[in-house]
Amino acid sequence: MPELDRKPLRIGTRASALALAQAAAASAPLGEFELVEITTSGDRGEAGDKSRFVDGLEAALREESIDLAVHSAKDLPGENPAGLEIIATGPREDPTDAIVTRADAKTLDELPKGSRVGTSSLRRRAQLLARRPDLVPVEVRGNVDTRLDKLAAGEVDALILASAGLKRLGRSDEISFSLDPHTFTPSPGQGTVAFQSREGDPAGERAAAVDDRTSHLELSCERTAARRLGASCDSSVGILATCAGDLIEARAWCGLPDGSDWISDSVEGDSGDPVALGERVAERLLSAGAGENLERSAAMAAGESS
Repeated sequence: MPELDRKPLRIGTRASALALAQAAAASAPLGEFELVEITTSGDRGEAGDKSRFVDGLEAALREESIDLAVHSAKDLPGENPAGLEIIATGPREDPTDAIVTRADAKTLDELPKGSRVGTSSLRRRAQLLARRPDLVPVEVRGNVDTRLDKLAAGEVDALILASAGLKRLGRSDEISFSLDPHTFTPSPGQGTVAFQSREGDPAGERAAAVDDRTSHLELSCERTAARRLGASCDSSVGILATCAGDLIEARAWCGLPDGSDWISDSVEGDSGDPVALGERVAERLLSAGAGENLERSAAMAAGESS
């Protein structure tokens, strides 16, 4: 460890403006470091589950060409790969979703009927239609700048984006209004930056020393609930844990892509056992029919892509 301490940490990150901004901010407490830009299969436009946005970083960790990988926690698959671990998280940014619109609207109810709302997220589309079935979801992909350009060009009337991403890019003034997490429950890990390391590696020890306990507890709860539900990239699932002192509230939502059916619930428990709380909120949803809901959601998503 002393030898590693004398060298800048090599921290792997995706190369987008947002990934670089959040990696630099989260890594600052670690001392000297250099960011290593890595292209994932998701960056190359390859299809697949959410692991396509972390695969290149995890490969670089295994090959020891980087010391740590930094991820948007919502991109991480539910299961940790063998030999790697989530060792630390940075302080959580605003986890909510936000509307950016050219319309004179300050709430979702004020968006004009028939507005075209851009999003690439199945969850956001489902929650939008559950709340406002008269709105028209439009598939919009690309980085934040690309999506904002499409809004400016009139291809859509509004966008749903992560509040955290806009704030980390210094573009919080673009936010027209934030969405209530009770009805627009965010993706597990949204707003959280996670450090991944090789198990037992000294670089992981350095990252663990600056771990934000509150955000790590929330992330553990959210990831546990997602795993228990069996959520995938074809699932319209939102999970948000909020830690306050000795308590955590865990809220979960799952629904069909067309917004026609959905289930939501919340539980509160001891912050010392976030895993148990994540299991509990997932079990409550499953007992209310979430399993069938998720099966129908996957079938509907598969039908649309065929």
